[in-house]
Amino acid sequence: MNWVWVITGAAVGAPLRYLTDRAVQARHDSVFPWGTFTVNVVGCLVLGVVTGAVTAGAASSGLRLLLGTGLCGALTTYSTFSYESLRLVEGGAVLYAALNVVGSVAAGLGAVFAGVSVAEALWG
Repeated sequence: MNWVWVITGAAVGAPLRYLTDRAVQARHDSVFPWGTFTVNVVGCLVLGVVTGAVTAGAASSGLRLLLGTGLCGALTTYSTFSYESLRLVEGGAVLYAALNVVGSVAAGLGAVFAGVSVAEALWG
């Protein structure tokens, strides 16, 4: 039955990723992949909150599967992040590529730590 939670979360996360990416990118006249950056950082924040809530006993393993594995798994995208970084390098935007790699990793780690901290403050 766990697979139903994962599939349900992914069914929401995948279109949410696409729609968010398009909406964010449409607002920026830049080669920097702001849409992918946004969904990845938001996904890290959500995963941090969910993980912290489960660890504190405030959320079930079903919710972890629904939101953590399903939603965040489909919302975030390492492959697109990698491809867009490569595309920036190939297009001569090496600084943007470096900022994307360093910024995405730093912001993602910061967001997951922030999410866990929020969960600990709420349920710890």
